[in-house]
Amino acid sequence: MSRVSSNPILIPSNVEINIGSMEIFVKGPLGNMKQMLTDDVLLDLSENILSIKTTNDSKRANTMSGTTRALIANMVRGVSVGFEKRLLLIGVGYKAQANQNKINLTLGFSHPIDHMIPEGIIIETPTQTEIIIKGIDKQKVGQTAAEIRSYRKPEPYKGKGVRYSDEIILLKETKKK
Repeated sequence: MSRVSSNPILIPSNVEINIGSMEIFVKGPLGNMKQMLTDDVLLDLSENILSIKTTNDSKRANTMSGTTRALIANMVRGVSVGFEKRLLLIGVGYKAQANQNKINLTLGFSHPIDHMIPEGIIIETPTQTEIIIKGIDKQKVGQTAAEIRSYRKPEPYKGKGVRYSDEIILLKETKKK
């Protein structure tokens, strides 16, 4: 059995879980999520503890048990607390402004960039150089942050670009004559 799946998931009191035959529904104060299950794993909900077990000893069952445990744990955290990524814009004239369904980015190009915000994601811009991406789906939050970062990745000489707030950029030394 996978080391990841051997850890049980503690369910908060404000989260409700319904286990169907091939899917699991998680409902919390921030929203609802569902995940399809494989026939290689069994879910056992007792009290406020969810444990994952394998149906057989195959390698696929072992890997799917760990993956299922991680996905369900992320769903529980997402509907109860949520996920958040912070991006910083470093550079002269770089700024961001969030509208209702898109974010307008000025990143030193000849034209501004309008990035459409996916459904279920909330983007805030407390300052012109800071972007906060929030949501209940960890994958969507991370993917949106990666797409925004990909417009202007941090360059290695001055560090200008879009970076994660906890990202460390190692600056290269410039060429000497």
